[in-house]
Amino acid sequence: MKRTLKHLAGAAVTAAVAGMATMSYAAPHDTAGRAPHSATVTAAVPAAAPAAKHAPTPRIVQPGERVTGAPGFELWLTPEGKHWTTPDMPEGQFRSVVDGNVDLSSPGVSVQSEGTPERVLLSGLYYGGKGTASTAELRTAAGTLQGELIELPGRPGWGVWYAVAEPVADDGSWNFVSEVTVRNTKGKVYASISLR
Repeated sequence: MKRTLKHLAGAAVTAAVAGMATMSYAAPHDTAGRAPHSATVTAAVPAAAPAAKHAPTPRIVQPGERVTGAPGFELWLTPEGKHWTTPDMPEGQFRSVVDGNVDLSSPGVSVQSEGTPERVLLSGLYYGGKGTASTAELRTAAGTLQGELIELPGRPGWGVWYAVAEPVADDGSWNFVSEVTVRNTKGKVYASISLR
């Protein structure tokens, strides 16, 4: 028995060194509460495999569900398009996807910029690309930003990207945003726009 326990203990040490988790089981006790042998048997259990990395996908929102981009800035989607509010326009604004101005069969990106002295809300539609949209990268007067994506359920073929930036001193340029690139889950360009 002593040799068997010694072998099991050696195996447990080997397993622990190899990066495997271990579980311990105590030997049964007699009616007086004493263990018949003062040994603990340890069995090696394989460690869990690391979780696979998945590319991000848009946040799925219900029609009319409001998403706060920053204090005073809210966005929401309906089947007709993108809605948003700003501190200066709390009644809201609208960008249609059904009025014929957006061709959902061709890749595209739109850009809207709204600001206060404290922050700039950047947002727009993305549509018509191949695959599942995953990330949005913006080149702006404030530097490169990563945007968030939201979509309605059921793969509507369009969604909204948004990001918040700190304002910068007016450099005389007309556009705060110079480029927006939306990539799909495979890292390929889903849709993009260059404004300079």
